[in-house]
Amino acid sequence: MWTDGFEAVQILTRLQDAAGNLGKLQEMVETTVDLDAIDRHEYIIKPEFDEGLKIIRKKIDKLERDIRAEHQRVCDDLNQDPEKKLLLENHRVHGWSLRLTRNEAGCIRNKKQYQEIATQKNGVHFTTTALAGMRRDFDQLSENYNRTQSGLVNEVVTVAASYTPVIERLASVLSHLDVIVAFSHASIHAPIPYTRPKLYPRASECIAQSIPGSTSLLEARHPCLEQQDDVSFITNDVHLSPSNPDTTVPATGPSFLIITGPNMGGKSTYIRQLACIALLAQTGCFVPAAQGATLTIYDSILARVGASDSQLKGVSTFMAEMLETANILKSATRDSLIVIDELGRGTSTYDGFGLAWAIAEHIVSRIGAQAVFATHFHELTRLGDMYAGQVKNLHVVAHVGGEEGEGQQDGNSGGKREVTLLYRVEPGVSDQSFGIHVAELVRFPQKVINMAKRKAAELEDFEGDKGSDRAGGDDAMEIDGDTAKEGKPTAEDVEMGTRMLKQVLKQWKAEVEGKGLSREEQVRKMRELVKENQELLASPFFKEIRAL
Repeated sequence: MWTDGFEAVQILTRLQDAAGNLGKLQEMVETTVDLDAIDRHEYIIKPEFDEGLKIIRKKIDKLERDIRAEHQRVCDDLNQDPEKKLLLENHRVHGWSLRLTRNEAGCIRNKKQYQEIATQKNGVHFTTTALAGMRRDFDQLSENYNRTQSGLVNEVVTVAASYTPVIERLASVLSHLDVIVAFSHASIHAPIPYTRPKLYPRASECIAQSIPGSTSLLEARHPCLEQQDDVSFITNDVHLSPSNPDTTVPATGPSFLIITGPNMGGKSTYIRQLACIALLAQTGCFVPAAQGATLTIYDSILARVGASDSQLKGVSTFMAEMLETANILKSATRDSLIVIDELGRGTSTYDGFGLAWAIAEHIVSRIGAQAVFATHFHELTRLGDMYAGQVKNLHVVAHVGGEEGEGQQDGNSGGKREVTLLYRVEPGVSDQSFGIHVAELVRFPQKVINMAKRKAAELEDFEGDKGSDRAGGDDAMEIDGDTAKEGKPTAEDVEMGTRMLKQVLKQWKAEVEGKGLSREEQVRKMRELVKENQELLASPFFKEIRAL
């Protein structure tokens, strides 16, 4: 938090005033409260404060000495250790009494001078005639002492309560100072020191006054993630401009960012760090970004991130998402910052995309707030063409090495695609999500991975062919005889494919048997024979085997 010397002097002055006032309270407490009794969990007025209390206190102290003397006498009579086996207690129910362990309780049996009071798990409680008399006197004196001091306690509490405004002012100063020190500590001790941003007025005021007023963060970082010891944070830039309602005036920059890219690629981190930086700046803290950071003042930061439900309220994950989004649409203004992460993933693909599109377009065309929208609906990026200059598409970069192999041999992936997440945000659209790659990272069974890839490819082909099928009418729907349902090969396809595959295997056996070829060479020969047999490659039966 940036402050000047005048504010620092104000804080010191208020602390000094509070210290002077509280000094009188401290003096009163030390004069009236028995601080030594606090160690015994007794909260009483000092006996010296009142003559009547002083007399009663002396009698109580004498009784306590007599009670301890009686305790020592009984220990000597029963030949018991006063610290381990025969204890003196001021019981909350029985008052002053003696307690023996259950193993040693036999020593008081059939002795009239010792009267048992109660037997509990921790031992046997008993007393003597002298101790019982002293206990009654002690209880009576304690009751008189409490009655006498109750009036004094009320007076002391009344005086102490008058210091409430002083304590409240001191709490306000200390909390303010605590925030300043915490912000200063975070700004200085971050891996890269924070910088002081420049704040512009609200978006509506910037437009009215023809002030640029853009949010521009160079090399922005997430204030929490960068603190982790094992993280080398990748910085990214953020540029947002106020939405100009006058369509005749060209926009100075985008006010709505759509971020696409692979899972775990950094989309959520990117949009959340923007919200954190905006909040830090408006509370007075420096921000984790390079020099020259500028921010618009927002009237609210509205976020829809994460996935959670509320079983007690009967709210599902998707319902919670819709409730939060509805609140955003009702509350947001042109001066707000909206952060939305993965909207529409809790329902079907088509419903989710429809909602995501409608909500995004409403924010762009009706509300005009500055917003960042992370999504896996790549079709949503077409908003960038509809609202050129106002909507900008960004994507997180991933490097893909190698190509998809035809399968795995000996547990090793042949030509397996390697995906490296770079955590860089760049202009443009990502055409892949790499969701199956995340499943590979957490070591899904390989059969599950293969089936997922096959089904994903089938759905992509289905989506690509659906448009042409609709355009072709009934002719596009015609199929021959026993065509496979849902892409399955027919019995004839299976028979022909099996026969061709046997021929290839016989040919392969004849060419490799007895020639001393290594396993890799045998596999290479098999692949060459398969690639040369175009009829086999076109077989629906062989395609299904190859996918598995």
